[in-house]
Amino acid sequence: MEYVLETNGLYKSYKKVKAANGITMKVPKGAIYGFVGKNGAGKTTLMRLVCGLQEPDSGCYTLYGRKNTDKDICKSRRRMGAVIEAPIVYPDLSAENNLKQQYRILGLPSFDGISDILKMVGLENAGKKKAKNFSLGMKQRLGIAVALAGDPDFLVLDEPINGIDPEGIIEIRELILRLNKERQTTFLISSHILDELSKLATHYGFIEKGCIIKEISAEELEKAIRKCIRVEVSDIKALCRVLDCMNIEYKILSDKKADIYAKIGISELVFALSKENCEIFSVSEQDESLESYYINLMGGDKNA
Repeated sequence: MEYVLETNGLYKSYKKVKAANGITMKVPKGAIYGFVGKNGAGKTTLMRLVCGLQEPDSGCYTLYGRKNTDKDICKSRRRMGAVIEAPIVYPDLSAENNLKQQYRILGLPSFDGISDILKMVGLENAGKKKAKNFSLGMKQRLGIAVALAGDPDFLVLDEPINGIDPEGIIEIRELILRLNKERQTTFLISSHILDELSKLATHYGFIEKGCIIKEISAEELEKAIRKCIRVEVSDIKALCRVLDCMNIEYKILSDKKADIYAKIGISELVFALSKENCEIFSVSEQDESLESYYINLMGGDKNA
């Protein structure tokens, strides 16, 4: 498998805090790599390191086959675009003029392609409206548009849907999927909204305290997630007593609902509950969510 980015034991400390504590990860070419971890886990630090905004204390990484210590690593970075922490745009310029400014910074010979980029991110009709008057969704799309200047094939996006309304989230999602499908753009995306990330990612990296805990493909994750039966009953305490007697794992969701993590005969459950004067209102099959998988991977709710 070909990898766009490979890191090997990256360390970065700020005073006594180890933001990156031996990060080792691989981002396959053409992947949408979901980078999952709570605040302070090291996601933004890793992104800043690979974008060349900071240098690691130790360890190394390769970008398109070039090590970060190679003198021509800048050639690999020209193939990257990034939006880290917040889109960096000129508030008093229009979307088009923001792109023109980025073209100048990159030393591109002409403004060819700007209209195509604006159309790609859905800002072709923004006109002369200044960026400071954009909605959050428009600002995020403009940030991605600026990152697309120079035709990169690897985009690093730090919380691209943070603070955006549902309509804006859909717009960003569709843009990422379209770029990945039509242009084979590779993405490294961090997000706290795991349900949304699960609609995008082809691969995942779970990070905790500056260290990668697990890497897994979406296909492998689908096989690894636990199936469960969700039941709604009239008496949740009676359900708990029955399941405890059966030595079956379960999770209480409310005073009426619970998830049962085992294969169990419905008729057997109905019969056992009837002895407790408990009625079943509904039964449905469920898949474990990405959020639940993450919480279990990190050791339960106390570490979520």
